[in-house]
Amino acid sequence: MRIYVEVRVDKSKQLPPGAASALAIELNKRLQRKFADIEATVRLAGMDGLSVRNCTPADREQIEEILQDTWESADDWFIIM
Repeated sequence: MRIYVEVRVDKSKQLPPGAASALAIELNKRLQRKFADIEATVRLAGMDGLSVRNCTPADREQIEEILQDTWESADDWFIIM
């Protein structure tokens, strides 16, 4: 069963142009190393949030850790053009 992940980033945060799509690409790369059938999307919204469907609580915990690591390492993979 496919796991769906939606990351919502508060649109009032001043993200650089292309940051949301770059985060989605990097997050999908990292998640797909651990989970064979997963799809993550990132969108700007009214407030920060995370939705994860079709997974176990243990999987959700791993997904949250991967998201946290991805966000914290943005200096390593996000390059402003």
